[in-house]
Amino acid sequence: MKILVTGGAGFIGRHLVEQLARSNANQTVVLDNLHRAMPGQFSAGVEFREADIRDRRAVESAMDGCEVVFHLAAQSNVMGAVADADYAFSSNVAGTFHVLQAALKARVKRLVFTSSREVYGDPKRMPVRETSPLRPKNAYGTSKAAGEAYCALAAREGLDTVVLRLANVYGPGDRDRVIPLFAAAAAAGEPLTVFGEGKILDFVWIGTVVDALVKAGLGRSIRGPVNVGSGRGVAIAELARRVVQLSNSSSRVRIVPERKQEVGRFVADLTRAKRLLGIAEPEDSLWGLPQTLAVEARKIE
Repeated sequence: MKILVTGGAGFIGRHLVEQLARSNANQTVVLDNLHRAMPGQFSAGVEFREADIRDRRAVESAMDGCEVVFHLAAQSNVMGAVADADYAFSSNVAGTFHVLQAALKARVKRLVFTSSREVYGDPKRMPVRETSPLRPKNAYGTSKAAGEAYCALAAREGLDTVVLRLANVYGPGDRDRVIPLFAAAAAAGEPLTVFGEGKILDFVWIGTVVDALVKAGLGRSIRGPVNVGSGRGVAIAELARRVVQLSNSSSRVRIVPERKQEVGRFVADLTRAKRLLGIAEPEDSLWGLPQTLAVEARKIE
């Protein structure tokens, strides 16, 4: 089976591509513009193309002969999207439109779209079910909600689409998000800054996300969006303290006012994820934090 992974050189993409490469039955093509990713070697059998999803011809060429598409390419950072709303729109909305149109043209069997818990905005009730209203509060969440709408349109035109709404994914290889930023600060003995005293989010291990993606792409068809998270809330201030403790750091935790563009509270309802993707609810959603910090420490050294 020939598979295309857009954004396959990014944090989640690399883990997914390595998982796909372990199966000799799959031929994987990676398309990435390296906007946030770092160039590097892939496993044998993986074809890498440096190109942008906003380039329609490049997308169509990479998708030729593919049966399954995992669409991960995006401006995937909330504050990055706030700082450069034009890029967030052109990549996450126009780029997604190009990918969907190319998939329809190539008669792709299935496309998996990585959406985000940001589409919900600040929910009124938790845990948050997929039927909750979409009220994004920033450019990133709005772009992902628009991407979902275009996926629904493509589905009506005959493309089998699966939408996964990811919580805060963590694991080795990430950068510029809360856990790697905390790790870097702790290693340097600098304060760990928490934006908002009562902030609570759902963190999910990268391996859980990759398993969900593979099942969504290669398993039975799924109708309607599915949350992918841990089903447990973590106070960001507590996360910061755990990072300091595990890093044997002298850093202090500094709590400052929240940033208005960021969602302050989210915990995913996993009812559909358990039934459709076999996701289990861990006792401790941060069970992979020691491994993640160990990798980050080696990078800093």
